[in-house]
Amino acid sequence: MPSICKTLICSVFGLAAALGGGARAATVAGVEVPPPLAAQMQTDTHWGVAVEDPYRHLEAVSDPRVSQWLRAQADATSAILAKVPARNTMLERIKAIEGAAGGVTGQVVRSESGRLFFLRRNPGENQFKLLWRDGPNGADHLVFDPEAAAASDGQPRAVMDFSASRDGRKLAYSVQTGGSEIGNLHVIDVGSGRALLPPIDRIRYAEVNWLHDGSGFFFSRLRENFDKLPPEQRFGDRTSHFRALGEAGTERPVMSASHNPALKLPVYASPHIMQVPGARMAAAIVRMGVEPNLMLLVADLAAAKTGNAQWRKVVDLIDQVTNVTVGDGWFYLKSAKGAPRYQVLRIPVARPDMARAELVVPTGDGAIGAIRHARDGLYFTRREGVNTALYRVPRGSVSGPVGIALPFTGSVQIKTTSPWRDGAVLSVVAWTRAIKDYVYDPLKRNVELLALAKDGAHDAPDDIEAKEVMFKSQDGVMVPLSIVARKGTRLDGSSPTILYGYGAYGLTDDPFFNPRVYAWIEQGGIWATAHVRGGGVFGKDWHEAGRKTTKPNTWKDTIAAGEWLVANGWTKSERMAVYGGSAGGILVGRAITERPDLFAAAVPAVGVMDAVRMETSANGVANVPEFGTVKNEDEFKALLAMSSVHQVRDGTRYPAVLAVHGVNDIRVDVWHSAKFASRMATASSSGKPVLLRLEYDSGHGQGSTRLQAQERAADIWSFLLWQFGVPAYQPR
Repeated sequence: MPSICKTLICSVFGLAAALGGGARAATVAGVEVPPPLAAQMQTDTHWGVAVEDPYRHLEAVSDPRVSQWLRAQADATSAILAKVPARNTMLERIKAIEGAAGGVTGQVVRSESGRLFFLRRNPGENQFKLLWRDGPNGADHLVFDPEAAAASDGQPRAVMDFSASRDGRKLAYSVQTGGSEIGNLHVIDVGSGRALLPPIDRIRYAEVNWLHDGSGFFFSRLRENFDKLPPEQRFGDRTSHFRALGEAGTERPVMSASHNPALKLPVYASPHIMQVPGARMAAAIVRMGVEPNLMLLVADLAAAKTGNAQWRKVVDLIDQVTNVTVGDGWFYLKSAKGAPRYQVLRIPVARPDMARAELVVPTGDGAIGAIRHARDGLYFTRREGVNTALYRVPRGSVSGPVGIALPFTGSVQIKTTSPWRDGAVLSVVAWTRAIKDYVYDPLKRNVELLALAKDGAHDAPDDIEAKEVMFKSQDGVMVPLSIVARKGTRLDGSSPTILYGYGAYGLTDDPFFNPRVYAWIEQGGIWATAHVRGGGVFGKDWHEAGRKTTKPNTWKDTIAAGEWLVANGWTKSERMAVYGGSAGGILVGRAITERPDLFAAAVPAVGVMDAVRMETSANGVANVPEFGTVKNEDEFKALLAMSSVHQVRDGTRYPAVLAVHGVNDIRVDVWHSAKFASRMATASSSGKPVLLRLEYDSGHGQGSTRLQAQERAADIWSFLLWQFGVPAYQPR
């Protein structure tokens, strides 16, 4: 995921040699790194522009020649990193810190009876287990242990999502294998653990919604033979189904682009169906890939269950609604229309019409985040700088939102609410404090710790601190920067520094505490997060300022952040790396191709590195709303500008690169990293290493085991400290 620079022994191949098939292997720390496969130039012409692609053949990752080359690259990188003397010491320290840290929970669900369902990984456990307990202090009951399941074949497993019936007596959960994010849905009776249905396959996040009486549920499923379709069609036409319990063969398609042609949905539309609380009505929340705005449709519940509903559109994309929650006879809508930092509206369930919309929470200085409705009222978060605060609008209130005091300042997440229960289950985390779960009780008006996981010795270390600053970007816009470092860090430019950024989809880089990052800071390292444009720290406008044709602001903000860190004595270029993952690969790749002198190293993790070809992949079409399409001239030009592979220039002194990827990734195909590494290796004149770190039992990162995450961090931190010239990390 991160990256770095400063080499040992490394020879680089020129593009001409690669084109002629004569590229030579590089030698790094005495290990031979196979050269890129000989280029096979292909040229695509878009809008009169010829786009060269010498490594198109790497997209065929199942081709024996390509797969063997990938394996050889992975093996060479493993051998090189094994020669970094302090790498194992770093790994053992990470394990020790995590072993003494507290447990961590994931998704939490609370039924009407108060029964809690949750994912938890306690110290010493390698993967999140699915458990339930009756009430906050009840005994834990195990539902599914991925480690035990993996023991049969060695394949890592993980729970993707789960949903409990209203009464908490039935549970549906989906399980993936090897980080693939595709698996089976299991439905059980909670008390006995008995399976109520055979496993349902073709699941990529089931998004189960139970009927109120628990007699059946809506869920999402990939279409038949999806894996045999061309990549760009593989995840299209995702269908919402209904499945009744106690009846054979009652699974019915409810909504999809092909099942409901009258709705004119794009093939990448993803419908999410639920029964509206207190009504015999079904609601469909339809998302268009990564487009932030959604549609809301309603229909008769009985007709929806049979797949014959006449859906009526209530909210369209032009209404700029990004979230919907329902309760107390109202649909609550988070909308950016006329309110770039969002407002909350509501419309009556009995007569759902945007013309009847009422204002519940007006827009303000801070962007509204999550909205969730409980029996006692509406809960929502609002951004205060990079931190978030929690508010509640009591049921029937005419006085507006009321702030809820939290245990400490940081990032608050509303984990679960219920239209049949008062209160909310929350989590709170800060840059220097580990995440903890809490319950807000509106009768007591307080937030109480919910002890779902064990406490740890490193939950709030007293030797680190966080600072929030603003820096000026290239166009004068002020951008937030969060810096986490050891107390008393001297601003003499000597600190090893990771500059992290993402900048896409309007997502925010909320404060977090991770024991593996703490291990980096222990080494005197600095972790700096740039809240660049394309993210959502200041709402819709901040997102729009780093999307499609405005995407250059994302990496230019990153460059400005790096310049600020150097100018203010936090670090220097020789000791600074830029790191980002997934869509953040664009940020990393373009930061080093535009300013290769500013960074010693770069780590693009599961990164989008060939933006021009992104929409040809299985997950690419759904990302067109964020990045654009080559079918539009302006968007094609933007894609070419943000495509790191196409911005690499021969003979340039580039930083060292460690490209990290899971081979089973279905969100960003591994060929992105393979193409970028190949192009960098042929073009760079710095002599610094370009390495591919590949995991063959992992994907985009979801579902990774603790050990996988620990080894990944140890390799990245060690690579960076090697490139920064730290003596203990120089390979033998």
